[in-house]
Amino acid sequence: MGALGVREFIVEADGGSRGNPGPAGYGAVVRDAATGETLAEAAEYLGVATNNVAEYSGLLAGLRAARALDPAARVHVRMDSKLVVEQMSGRWKIKHPAMKPLATEARSLFPPDQVTYEWIPREQNKHADRLANEAMDAGAKGEQWSASTSRAALDTPAAVPEPSGPPGDAAAGAARARAALAEGRSAAAARPAVAPAEDDVEAEAVREAEAVREAEAVREAGGTAAPVPEEAAPAGKQPSSSAVKETPAAPTEQHRGWSAAPDLGAPATLVLLRHGETPLTPQKRFSGSGGTDPSLSAAGREQAYRVAEALARRGTIQAVVSSPLARTRETAEIVAARLGLDVAVEEGLRETDFGAWEGLTFGEVRERHPDDLNAWLADPEARPTGGGESFAETAARIAATRDKLVAAHAGRTVLLVSHVTPIKTFVRLALGAPPESLFRMELSAASLSAVAYYADGNASVRLFNDTSHLRP
Repeated sequence: MGALGVREFIVEADGGSRGNPGPAGYGAVVRDAATGETLAEAAEYLGVATNNVAEYSGLLAGLRAARALDPAARVHVRMDSKLVVEQMSGRWKIKHPAMKPLATEARSLFPPDQVTYEWIPREQNKHADRLANEAMDAGAKGEQWSASTSRAALDTPAAVPEPSGPPGDAAAGAARARAALAEGRSAAAARPAVAPAEDDVEAEAVREAEAVREAEAVREAGGTAAPVPEEAAPAGKQPSSSAVKETPAAPTEQHRGWSAAPDLGAPATLVLLRHGETPLTPQKRFSGSGGTDPSLSAAGREQAYRVAEALARRGTIQAVVSSPLARTRETAEIVAARLGLDVAVEEGLRETDFGAWEGLTFGEVRERHPDDLNAWLADPEARPTGGGESFAETAARIAATRDKLVAAHAGRTVLLVSHVTPIKTFVRLALGAPPESLFRMELSAASLSAVAYYADGNASVRLFNDTSHLRP
């Protein structure tokens, strides 16, 4: 279910002609956007027709099936026909007289604000393609396509998975993210609290900064503060007025909110994967871009294989981009090999340089460099001891990298393999949250998050710290 109980469907449709014009047929499938369950299939032999007419016929069949299930639902259409997607999105004119009535009927089935369109590569539209071919095969034998004999669903991997993975598009991604979050809340209520599984020591930092801030508040009021406990750790104070220099992806006044304008097209969706564990992860040591550059541990490689399988089942990733550090490249290469993609390296995705703190635990830094640590917790422009990188500098780098990648991958779904601070910064900038929010986020090894970026400047966080793929 979407917001306020509105159902969300994915319609995948295709059509083909053996001759163009020639014997033609179409196929369409309707899925539940939250679960990936196939709700309806349709296919039909059309006789002699063109490819484009067959594709529009497939779209119509998919929309009719979705409307029969729930006329109030939100529908996200995925097709490998650039022509149909661009015309139905309103960016291209419809000139062919045979297609105009088909497009008019398609628009009449749902209100415009309930339907979005996305172009996908043919290999991601295999279910509908197989249905169309089954219909043409049946027509060649003088028969009609029959759902009872169809093997399209059996022969095609599920394109939309269980409701906990990253989105491949805006509407479906939102449904999956909401379902995953709802499931996580229910599970959390039923189990005892556990210690965070972080190696970035920021989770530990949250508690100490809270204690530091409370102590300062007491002192300002003229009281006496209780001592900060040894196991406490930081949470960031309010930044100075000059702290924020990065450029968050703030929504424009015209299209503020959840809904994108109908003509914006599919967003650029950045799926953010934190690398798998390294030997330093269980020890909770600072591990940035200025240290030893550790590789994955055996546990980390197993995590990478698990996330690779999960992403392969989803079938939505179109490119893989990695930080240059060894642990991210190794994670990216395992995933990309499973997806049949190459790995591009982006320097801007590297972890923060923690200077002289590299390799130390939070407690060791607090013992050796207490003044520098307090300054770092209080001010995003403060650098770690020894000339590392401040959070403000990291944010500026991530903002520039974000803009570069969004421009290069407009309308596509791209996997970015990075680190704790960069991924939290992508999310922070998308939300327009202050720098101290970095200390409020939990980000596990090999977790998935996702942010969708629209053409009007809006950004929407679709998923955060999903680790369902790591469960047995």
